[in-house]
Amino acid sequence: MNPLIIRGVRPYGEGDPVDVLVRDGVIAAIGSAEDGEVAGGGADVVEGGGAVLLPGFVDLHTHLREPGREDTETIATGSAAAALGGYTAVFAMANTDPVADNEVVVQHVARRGREVGLVDVHPVGAVTVGLEGVKLAELGTMARAGVRVFSDDGHCVHDPLIMRRALEYSKALDVVIAQHAEEPRLTVGAQAHEGEQASRLGLQGWPAAAEESIVARDCLLALHAGARLHVCHVSTTGTADVLRWAKARGTDVSAEVTPHHLLLTDERLATYDPVNKVNPPLRTAADVERLRAALAEGVIDCVATDHAPHAVQDKDCEWAAARPGMLGLQTALSIVVETMVRTGLLDWRGVARVMSERPAEIAGLPDQGRPIEVGEPANLVLVDPDATWTVRGADFASIAANTPFEGMELPGAVVATVLRGRVTAVGGRIPA
Repeated sequence: MNPLIIRGVRPYGEGDPVDVLVRDGVIAAIGSAEDGEVAGGGADVVEGGGAVLLPGFVDLHTHLREPGREDTETIATGSAAAALGGYTAVFAMANTDPVADNEVVVQHVARRGREVGLVDVHPVGAVTVGLEGVKLAELGTMARAGVRVFSDDGHCVHDPLIMRRALEYSKALDVVIAQHAEEPRLTVGAQAHEGEQASRLGLQGWPAAAEESIVARDCLLALHAGARLHVCHVSTTGTADVLRWAKARGTDVSAEVTPHHLLLTDERLATYDPVNKVNPPLRTAADVERLRAALAEGVIDCVATDHAPHAVQDKDCEWAAARPGMLGLQTALSIVVETMVRTGLLDWRGVARVMSERPAEIAGLPDQGRPIEVGEPANLVLVDPDATWTVRGADFASIAANTPFEGMELPGAVVATVLRGRVTAVGGRIPA
């Protein structure tokens, strides 16, 4: 692999543009060719044009659908979408077919990720067999195969005894349990956030307490087990309050928020367009405001996409029959810029924290989310903060096109993504 020079970039958006020399997958020098600090004969060159340079993004929550639903996404197409979105590592959720509840399936996902080679694909193992919530899956075997995060995402581990045992095992294995917080007895038939909009539209309500009660329960279980808990896709003000309380008590809990829960509200449901159907549902404007503040403060640790591709027939249908979920990998950065940077809640170091550094720390990835310094792995993303672009789902790398942001003009664009010194995306395309 040739050396790489990334020319004219501003690490973390600070200071004058510099050149970055990458050799053997590691940042070898930071300076400028003119003063001799950066020299790379025969090097490949990426022109930054003053772009912001950040550590490559890490997504703790991605649905790549392989094996089983390759008609909606594959590890290859999902990896391409991730690279184009600035990601250098993603965690592939376990709700595949067959379920990733054993060593064979997780090894298949990891192997396919390595073969594609555009991002580091880390399989998430199921907590329970078949995601059924009845019997613990082979956590130890999967952990020995390299799995660092376990989740039944799409289903809540609703039995408190099963969840307690999972947390106790996770402590011994030094892994993380990521919970889809939804008390299923409170969401039977639920179609939308329980509130004014659902009542007006005649949709069965989804109470905020269904999420908040599970988060409170699991924080207590994690505290008593001395285990690490991660809360998936936080969506309510009350959940943010529970997290603040739990962290103050010393609970080892982290949490993520999705881009769509930072921007969209349940007012979008007025058209009954199933592209807006997601789990957990879109909440109120007050919830959105509180989630943004909690992310800026660190009560919510990171942004995760919950990238969920669906076939046309699963979205272009009546609301009740539609599958929940939205694409997210190629729009996440722009939504964070729109909701957090333009509002002054985060600067570019803050973006690095919530999209790269904290998710890498939560998952225990030693070579991701690292500082932009000499000697560090060259997992990087270049961002044009002044660019704007219009979302067109049909143009995405994903097979599916179910984006709620269709037609929106969004700020910020990925100029290039670099994985261990190799350019995996540049100028909106995957290099041949």
